[in-house]
Amino acid sequence: MKAHDGLYIDGAWRPAAGRDVIEVVNPADEQVVGRVPAGDALDVDTAVRAARAALPAWAATPPAERAARLTALRDVLVARKDEIAETVTAELGSPLQFSQAVHAGVPIAVAGSYAELAATHSFEEKVGNSTVLHEPIGVVGAITPWNYPLHQIVAKAAPALAAGCTVVLKPAEDTPLTAQLFAEAVHEAGVPAGVFNLVTGLGPVAGQALAEHPDVDLVSFTGSTAVGRRIGAAAGAAVKKVALELGGKSANVILPSADLAKAVGVGVANVMSNSGQTCSAWTRMLVHRDRYDEAVELAAAAAAKYGDRIGPVVNARQRDRVLGYIEKGVAEGARLVAGGPGSPREQGYFVSPTVLADVTPEMTVAQEEIFGPVLCVLRYEDEEDALRIANGTVYGLAGAVWAGDESEAVAFARRMDTGQVDINGGRFNPLAPFGGYKQSGVGRELGSHGLAEYLQTKSLQF
Repeated sequence: MKAHDGLYIDGAWRPAAGRDVIEVVNPADEQVVGRVPAGDALDVDTAVRAARAALPAWAATPPAERAARLTALRDVLVARKDEIAETVTAELGSPLQFSQAVHAGVPIAVAGSYAELAATHSFEEKVGNSTVLHEPIGVVGAITPWNYPLHQIVAKAAPALAAGCTVVLKPAEDTPLTAQLFAEAVHEAGVPAGVFNLVTGLGPVAGQALAEHPDVDLVSFTGSTAVGRRIGAAAGAAVKKVALELGGKSANVILPSADLAKAVGVGVANVMSNSGQTCSAWTRMLVHRDRYDEAVELAAAAAAKYGDRIGPVVNARQRDRVLGYIEKGVAEGARLVAGGPGSPREQGYFVSPTVLADVTPEMTVAQEEIFGPVLCVLRYEDEEDALRIANGTVYGLAGAVWAGDESEAVAFARRMDTGQVDINGGRFNPLAPFGGYKQSGVGRELGSHGLAEYLQTKSLQF
């Protein structure tokens, strides 16, 4: 793993405008594992100009050729899967096995899905006496987070390239090495110069410059709702499109007829996955009052098994934030049944897998996104009460419903104000649209719905 000391712009690695650098720290041992340039507004402008210059030729490239480049990109990612996993582990602290299966494996599947879509999607259609054209929206500014560094890049760059757009990526400053590896893969796959560009840098500098740049036609951002509001405001002032995948506080609703042990076990695993740093995690477990005590006992026992199986959170600031939420939950009346405040290790940014019981819907920990390995268990009186609690936050990104009868779970899921619901532990589908209701965002990622975000329509009347 070797960090580049330049930015990938117009098909080559070139020096940044300034001399500032970002140190990349392994959160497991607090050691510096690399340094990358801190690009600024001038670097963003250079990258956007390159993307704008490359746009006409790439947009005119036949979809079959774009599909071929994406297939080649997928193949490069497959060949470098071990390197990807090692890089994510070094800069995010994720256990290597999880990095191999999820951080490397899922982006490969998503890249492959867009290679197929680029080849099979209909970019024009007949509607009465009109021909409707689906054309690339233009230059895409992609701003990605650190929690799933490669997946979030691929989920934006792959559909943009499939649509015929060009891209400028500003990755999270905590995980830029994975972004550099992706740029290498793009280059190796033969994507033309200027079609994909990478500017590493800080959010308030490079990210803001990219969001506000007048030659960026679409800003695709994944991150906090607070930052999403600022990006949306900047884009609104310029009348440009945004795609925002923001926060979540997803409910895992266990109906009385469910297999309680399975629902609780899978629910705890979901929250602890990636050290709780998943926007769609089911961080609120809702259990009927008659089975509540049993569920809490099961959850505490399950969480205890993850003590040495999860990695750290991304940095010291995030660790302190998560520990602060745990303390606030206890102060507001929650009962600590597993884990708790205080870091479990002397070195690294670790947080103990934590379960808070007797959480009520109005508590801070039941309303705000914690983004760490913390599960809140809430009781409900009846199905209507469960629905009120499940829908009772400003978020609506994901969720789960468990019931003995699948139709009962589906009926409940249809009433949830959220973008994605897993029924009795449903599997992840890289072709299904992902995105949120309410303050969890605008737009969708993955599959044909994700591709549509990067297209605009033109009607020809005959």
